[in-house]
Amino acid sequence: MQDTEITVKDLKTNYKIFGQGNPMLILHGWGSNSERWEKVAELLEQKNLQLIIPDLPGFGKSDVPPVAWRLDNYVDWLSEFVEKLPELKGGFCLLGHSFGGALAAKFAIRYNQKVKKLFLVSAACVRKNTGVKKVYYRFAKMMKIFKFLPFYDLMRKAAYKYIIRKSDYVYQDGIMKDTYLNVILEDLTYKVSFLKVPVVMIWGDKDESTPMDQAELLHKKIFNSKLAVIKDAGHALNANMPGILSDNILANI
Repeated sequence: MQDTEITVKDLKTNYKIFGQGNPMLILHGWGSNSERWEKVAELLEQKNLQLIIPDLPGFGKSDVPPVAWRLDNYVDWLSEFVEKLPELKGGFCLLGHSFGGALAAKFAIRYNQKVKKLFLVSAACVRKNTGVKKVYYRFAKMMKIFKFLPFYDLMRKAAYKYIIRKSDYVYQDGIMKDTYLNVILEDLTYKVSFLKVPVVMIWGDKDESTPMDQAELLHKKIFNSKLAVIKDAGHALNANMPGILSDNILANI
């Protein structure tokens, strides 16, 4: 394993490379990093694959963006990252998990000529209930009014725990708070039909973060797609079932 860094969009970007062979670029999920995909990479590199796993901007050892980003900013960053790596010049397989899946899907829509095959693992492409998401957005903005109060942090955490409950926003810092709010507002449900590359979807049937109904919806929307379901599996397939996930990837490579 080689751990290195380059500058992309004026941001220090850390990434890992495993093995030699046909290249596969892996994009981790929100709040994750490249280290959490090491076990999967170690299993895949034994099968004539070269795995390239960056820490996305704002995560791991990579720099935080100077302003709040949207999904399109991450796509632009990824495009430059790909252009700077000679290993990816001839095309590559692209795998994205959760938020990384949404990023991978939007990248593949825009740059389909670069992607040989797209793997969507528990991908957060469906952002239903956007009205509710907007309420989250406004609530988060309103909470900032009380930032001057000495007990602000405690009040904010209590509000998200008991009012919004399921939200990663409370765990973010600085710019990444607004970046998170921007990201959850974008729904790719009707854009994935523009995917022109072969798509393999890998999902856990017990996934609560991106439930199976989202996988089935995406499978219907994406013309050239295959859905592989892992029984008794949740959202974090890379952490909890790296061997089974790797087998599913290899079976569809």
